[in-house]
Amino acid sequence: MHELSICLALISQVNRIAREQNAHRVDRIVVKIGPLSGVEPDLLRSAFPLAATGTVAEKARLVIETTPVVVHCTRCSEDSEVPPNRLICPRCGDFRTHVTVGEDMVLQTLELCAASEPNPGAVAKSGQGNV
Repeated sequence: MHELSICLALISQVNRIAREQNAHRVDRIVVKIGPLSGVEPDLLRSAFPLAATGTVAEKARLVIETTPVVVHCTRCSEDSEVPPNRLICPRCGDFRTHVTVGEDMVLQTLELCAASEPNPGAVAKSGQGNV
């Protein structure tokens, strides 16, 4: 199950961001996963508690959002949402496309509780970094 190693990398990134923001706890982690990323959301959910044990994210809620698959057609220059198993251009039917969205797993946002804050709820945007 490679999702455990993915979770460990995610937790490493979350710990780094929490440290940079002087947070003592992470309450919520939002990741976006594309259907072609090779990451199985249910397995990631299962691996998360093990990877987060003993970290600032131990009690965090993991929220997984899925992204569509979008291809760019090199023939007609159309960008289109397509099923993961049919990467041809729906406009012109050409097979010469490349995937522009749907192959990544991205840490989207974190909700942090800073050490100086009595109440949780500080939100830190992580940017568009891949895990």
